[in-house]
Order: sequence, then C-alpha cells, then structure tokens
Amino acid sequence: MTESLGDHVRRTIEVLGRMADSLAGPAAQAAEMMLETLRAGRTVYVCGNGGSASQAQHIAGELVGRFQFDRPALPCVALTADTSLLTAIANDYDVERIFERQVEALVREGDLLWALSTSGTSANVLRAAAKARQRGARVIGMTGASGGKLKALCDVALCVPADSAALVQEGHLALLHFFCGYVETSLFARPKGDRPA
Repeated sequence: MTESLGDHVRRTIEVLGRMADSLAGPAAQAAEMMLETLRAGRTVYVCGNGGSASQAQHIAGELVGRFQFDRPALPCVALTADTSLLTAIANDYDVERIFERQVEALVREGDLLWALSTSGTSANVLRAAAKARQRGARVIGMTGASGGKLKALCDVALCVPADSAALVQEGHLALLHFFCGYVETSLFARPKGDRPA
C-alpha cells in the first residue's frame, strides 16, 4: 500500500520538529555567516543537483528579488542556472567539474558558497566546496542525516535528520526560507504599510 498524504505530512512534521532542536545552533551560526558576507559587500553562491538545483535557484530568487518585503537586491548567484555554461563544462571537461569551474572563475575571498546535497556525496558539489575553501571563501552545507563527505568541507553543516531525499529536501526548504527571512529582516527595515508576501 502506498503512503497516504497524511502519512507523508506527519513524517515531514516529525523531521521538521527534530530539526528545530538539533539544528538551532548551526542554523544561527550559518545565518550570521550569511549576514557577515552580505554586509561586507561579498556574494553568496549556491549549487546543487536535481531538486537541490531548483532550491539553489529558489534561494537566489528570494535574495536577488524579494522574500517578504521590498528592499534592495542582495548579491546571490545560483551556479545551476546557465545551461550553456553547464553543458559546455560537462562536455569539455566532466560533469564533476560543472560547479568547481564556476567557483574558480567567480568566487573570491570573503564570498560564501552555499552547497546543497541530500546525500552529502555529490562529486560536483564536493569539488565546488573544496575549491571555494581553497579560494578563501566560507562554505555552508545543507545535507541529510549523515552529512556525507560534504560535512567535513563546510564551515557550518546543516544535516537534516532524515535519510529520504524527499524529506531532506523539505527540510532544506524550511531552512532556506528561515535564512532568507533572517537576512532580510536583519539588513532592512520593513517599509511602513508593507504586508508579508
């Protein structure tokens, strides 16, 4: 018998509840790291594969666009969005280098790489994280329960307490919304009369 919607929602709520306890400290640390990066005029870069690629673009959309209210744009680049660049690097080099090559070209000391991998073992994300550290950037990782190899490459690793990729991604969505809201309200005052989006 397949899982019902109610079963799925209850499992999601359970994971989110465990996150509220286990990730409170690391989430606060990562949020402050993002604030420091943006206050210094540096850029946040984001990468991931599949569903995590969509979430990388979601993050960039919230920061460059707006999250809950109108304010100046924040510098954030999703390394997943340029299909010509991604396919050129995959074709000329290797798919494992699609993010690493962009990090080499774009990321500077003081920038931040936000790396997403539900397993923590995505080779192209690991290479991007290693290259970012080599270039003097800090790394925030969002992954699943074990953290995989990504955990060791991060300044802060946010390991969602689940093994199912779907549940990990739902945890990542909650985290990215928390970070975008925290950064927005920390850096800017909500305009008078503005209603939450």
